[in-house]
Amino acid sequence: MRRKVLSTSLMILLLGTTILGCSSGDSKTGEADKGTPSGSTEATTYPIQTDKTLTYWGEINGNLIGVKNSHSEIPFFQKWQEKTGVPLKFTAPPTGQVRESFNVMLASGDLPDMLEYNFIGDFPGGPEKAINDGYILKLNDLIDQYAPNLKKYLQDNPDIDKMVKTDSGSYYVFPFIRGDEYLRVFQGPIIRKDWLDELGLPVPETIDEWTTTLRAFKEKKGASAPFSVVSKPRFFNDSGNGAFLGAFGVNRGFYQEDGKIKFGPAEEGFKEYLTLFQEWYKEGLIDKNISTADTKSVDGNLASGATGASVGNAGGGIGKWQPLVEANDPDAVLVAAPYPVLKKGDIPKFGQLNQGYASEGTVAITTAAKDPELAVRMLDYGYSEEGHMFFNFGEEGVSYNMEGDYPKFTDLLLKNPDKLAPAQAISLYARSSYNGPFVQDKRYAEQFFALQTQRDAIDVWKNTQAAKYNLPSITPTPEESSEYATIMNDINTLVDEMTIKIILGNESVDQFESYVAKMKSLHLDRAIEIQTAALERYNNR
Repeated sequence: MRRKVLSTSLMILLLGTTILGCSSGDSKTGEADKGTPSGSTEATTYPIQTDKTLTYWGEINGNLIGVKNSHSEIPFFQKWQEKTGVPLKFTAPPTGQVRESFNVMLASGDLPDMLEYNFIGDFPGGPEKAINDGYILKLNDLIDQYAPNLKKYLQDNPDIDKMVKTDSGSYYVFPFIRGDEYLRVFQGPIIRKDWLDELGLPVPETIDEWTTTLRAFKEKKGASAPFSVVSKPRFFNDSGNGAFLGAFGVNRGFYQEDGKIKFGPAEEGFKEYLTLFQEWYKEGLIDKNISTADTKSVDGNLASGATGASVGNAGGGIGKWQPLVEANDPDAVLVAAPYPVLKKGDIPKFGQLNQGYASEGTVAITTAAKDPELAVRMLDYGYSEEGHMFFNFGEEGVSYNMEGDYPKFTDLLLKNPDKLAPAQAISLYARSSYNGPFVQDKRYAEQFFALQTQRDAIDVWKNTQAAKYNLPSITPTPEESSEYATIMNDINTLVDEMTIKIILGNESVDQFESYVAKMKSLHLDRAIEIQTAALERYNNR
């Protein structure tokens, strides 16, 4: 029977695509407790005394590719076992093949004790289906009895508690939580401040000011690609100038407004956005190779002075590009620009803002776990006071020292003797620069952002109304999942086609209405119905 379940589920997984994960509103395991765990919880003393070894499956962070070959070579994972007292045997999927390796593992029936995976984003049917199909455990009782640290955090933070369980109230992972709003915003427009000063221009705030600025970059600074962004994934809409969509009152996907769910690319504001970018492209204000631009070409454009504005992260954007532009022009300065608006003084409607709960880096306990209680006790360490410091800063005296009540990273991380970048060195000794089963601390980011311009960028980019309009982490039910995936795969393909053709001038912007009609024929209204029902279930959690 077990093999039959595995085989059937694998077929579903292999047929699935990168859809939003889904949660069941009518769990086969019965009605779950919708509140936080509330029983008698046993405290754990670390290190735990045990002779058992647990197995752990998870990806090695991208920062460490080429630096270390396995978890067992990484100081953080060595010390994690020492601090918790629980020996671990690690298995890691090949880089870039997480989903494929996960599917093969499920088909084999050889599951580890613990599984680090994105069950909302990458498991068709979502976490409730993963529980119902017999892959992972529902954790409600286990957290209630053996995870006092996570239990207390969820009780003290009901907004996070709502996010980390399914519609029917099932807890399914030990979550990664961004512990401060400062950590939820990290991306936005970036511009050459030295060029603006030289040209007597302000940091642009409105679309009209952006047009004036890009023209000046082209005409007076000789920039051949005044504005350039990485084109993929999701050409134009996920990368770069998705940042400009909000000026026209829409975003690149679903959002909520006036009690209704809307799909940005089907709204009139998207047509206005396409009109602007078609004009910018025709005028040479956008990189002529925008449809194929990759990270290397954008880096090269900025370094050479061909580009004066882009969109990127505080770390991987300003942090990476500042030394590149400085190498060619010692006076170069990159700063954040606010998300654009149409009317000066308005607050941007949309901007990059992640949820407090991130489904990446979360850890589930599988049905094959030899000792679920031991796994729970080990994972709960990350939410203890000691575990919080360890996950965020590593080992005191090695990777950080306390200066008063502030944990200060040592030069081993910030000025690594082996010439590792801070992101790489931090990833060796802590998990704060990516994710994991813990609550992320903003004090890591304050040091990771070594430049004042990086720290300032967060304050600039966070001034939006995104929290009001963005959808929370809602999920279709397993039954709705396949239908929703089919609809949105077709619609997203159509949106990509529309965006490319119109912006590059291969099609008139007047064709926008025909594309919207096509979206409706592909059952956009049904997708909105599914999203609306999912939002209602989320609000009732």
